[in-house]
Amino acid sequence: MGGEYRQILKVKGIGLFSGGLDSILAAKIIMAQGVEVTGVTCTTPFFSSEKAKAAAQKIGLYLIEADITKEHLDVLKSPKYGYGKNMNPCIDCHTLMLKIAGRIMEDRKADFIFTGEVLGQRPMSQNRQSLYIVAKNSGYQEYILRPLSALLLPETRPEMEGKVDRQRLLAIKGKGRKDQIEMARYYGIDHYSAPAGGCLLTDPMFSKRLRDLFRHSMDFHIRDIELLKYGRHFRINEFSKAIVGRNSIENEALQRLSHEEDIVIHIEQFPGPTTIVPNGGDEITIHSAASLCALYSDAPKNEEVTALCRKGNSISHIRVKAAIRDDIWCWLIQ
Repeated sequence: MGGEYRQILKVKGIGLFSGGLDSILAAKIIMAQGVEVTGVTCTTPFFSSEKAKAAAQKIGLYLIEADITKEHLDVLKSPKYGYGKNMNPCIDCHTLMLKIAGRIMEDRKADFIFTGEVLGQRPMSQNRQSLYIVAKNSGYQEYILRPLSALLLPETRPEMEGKVDRQRLLAIKGKGRKDQIEMARYYGIDHYSAPAGGCLLTDPMFSKRLRDLFRHSMDFHIRDIELLKYGRHFRINEFSKAIVGRNSIENEALQRLSHEEDIVIHIEQFPGPTTIVPNGGDEITIHSAASLCALYSDAPKNEEVTALCRKGNSISHIRVKAAIRDDIWCWLIQ
C-alpha cells in the first residue's frame, strides 16, 4: 500500500544536501523509495556550495542553492545556543537551514524534509537533545526525517502517513563510518569528501579575525568578511587595521576586493606584498601600514624606501623604514 501511495501521489522530499557522504546516502535511501527528491544546499561567505553541486551532479539530484547570508549573519552575531570551540554556532545554524528547507518544502508543496544527520556522530550538535532542539525550533519538527538514524528516533509524520517506509530506513549511530562506507559501495559511490571541514567558522585563525571585526565594526559588509580570508591582519588602532598579502594569489585577491575608500600600498622598486587599509585611515595609520608593507617586501630593512599609497585615483608617495618585528606582534590578530 505504501509503495502504491507514493507512486500515485508522487511524494516529494526536500533534502538538506552538503555533498558529504551522509547527505548523499540519505538522498539515495529516500530516492530508492520512489520519492521525488530535491536537494537544498546553503551558502554564506563561510561555506560554499561547490562540494554539494559536484556531488549532486554525480547522483543525478536536482539541487537548489540557497544564499542564507543575511539570516546567517544575524544568527552568528548572537546565537541562542552559543558557539562551538571557535565561532561556529552549529545548533543555531542547523536550525536556520531547516527553516530554509521548510520554506522550500511549503513553496514546492513537498511532503517532508530530510537530512544526512547521524545520531551521536558529532557530540555537541548531533546528540539526541540537539537533534530535537533544532527540529523543534525550526518550526517543522514533525516533517523532519533523518533516514540514517530514523529507527533510533521517534517516528515522523511522513512515516506515519506511509509516504516513507520506516522499515527501509536505518539505525546508524556514533562516529564510526563502517556502515556508511559499505553503503557507498552498494550504491556505487566511489568518490566522496571527508566528513569534516568546509566551514571557516571552525577555523581558529579565521574565528579570531571575525571576533576582531565584530568588536571594532558594527556596520561591516560582506566584503569585510571576504577580506578575512586573505593575508596577515594587523589591528593598528581601534578604528583601523592593515592587511598584508602573503603571496601573489593573496595580493591579487586583496587588489580585487579593494574599494575606492581603501588605502592600497606597494613599495616602489622592490617586490613585495599588496597592503591595504580597509576604509582608509589617518596619516599615522597609513605610515604604520606602509612600514608593514616594507617589512614583508624585499626592500632593505634598515633604509628608508618609498611607499606608493593609492586611494581611488589619487596616489601619494611616503618615505618609510620597515617595521621592527618585535614592535608589531602586538598588532597581529592571531
